[in-house]
Amino acid sequence: MTELRSILDEAVRQDLISPEAGGRLLPFLSERGVAVVEERATSAEGPAWSDTETPRFVRGFHDVLITIGVIVALCGLWGLAALYAVLPAIIVLSEILVHRQRLALPAVSLTIALFCWTGLLMSHFFPPWTPTSQSFGAEATQFVAGFPILLGAYYARYRVPLSLALSIMSALAFVLTLLLRLVQWASGNPAFFLDHPVVLALVALMCALGLFALALFFDLGDRLRRTTRSDIAFWLHLGAAPALLYSTVSLLSFGAGVRIFDVGNMSARTPVVVTTVAALMLIGLVIDRRAFVTSGLLSLGVAIFSVFRQGSATADTYIFTTLIVVGAIVLIIGTGWMALRRLVLRALPQAIANRLPPG
Repeated sequence: MTELRSILDEAVRQDLISPEAGGRLLPFLSERGVAVVEERATSAEGPAWSDTETPRFVRGFHDVLITIGVIVALCGLWGLAALYAVLPAIIVLSEILVHRQRLALPAVSLTIALFCWTGLLMSHFFPPWTPTSQSFGAEATQFVAGFPILLGAYYARYRVPLSLALSIMSALAFVLTLLLRLVQWASGNPAFFLDHPVVLALVALMCALGLFALALFFDLGDRLRRTTRSDIAFWLHLGAAPALLYSTVSLLSFGAGVRIFDVGNMSARTPVVVTTVAALMLIGLVIDRRAFVTSGLLSLGVAIFSVFRQGSATADTYIFTTLIVVGAIVLIIGTGWMALRRLVLRALPQAIANRLPPG
């Protein structure tokens, strides 16, 4: 926003626009996600290295300092006051820090605070599950229903990309609970998904694919990633990647993969996990989203850990070996991301490559 203000001030000094027009244009452009993107220098060899995945979280250490204050103050209020006293504090802080000052990182922290507050509020009235529950009841649907409403209202007021992304993801979670209840009702068996875990994985995969399609919709609408559509897509991809991973692994494991982090049985599913993570990494390279790489690292680490523990080595040996292997994979992909992506883009048809972010 500082760069945008300086550009408008320069336009006023050159008599291109009036001072009143400049004052009105600044909030108008900011509310619509217009940002200043620096042009990267070019050389005789071609364009310099560029990275289009730059979500605007922090615009300076001022954001970090304010965010620390927000977190500390809300934690203190949460511990001393009633649950209902936290929401007015979130709203007041949002009006000052988000609506007026347009601070990016405090907006993210306040959105997360609202998400947590909504979860506690809804769980107080509609506990989504009980220890003895064997079915998806109305409480789970009612619990999820509050998230898209409150987060959607927050986005309508403050235009925080994360709030819209969380609203979309919670709306899909609401659809998922409705689908599960519909299938459960049609079968006439309250414990249907315990008897047919493959159906549960298939329904979850459908919703994960829907979330991924929405993320691509926002992403492809801003291939150069100059507006808030790119930030919304970032958060949606961050949610879609693990959803795709866990639902795919569960489905390909024929129901045994519902408990993804069951280390005792992970060795049998290691090929499925590794193959799925590799596919997500390839997708991440194509669309230039590292979320598809980071989302699978935990599951990949568990899978590699389960392979090493089949041997006779001590526990610390295969724990540290797993860390070395996963760390090496991250370093190789991270340092060679742009080169690997250029190879992938060259292998794609030109019509598809032209709709993707430049490599």
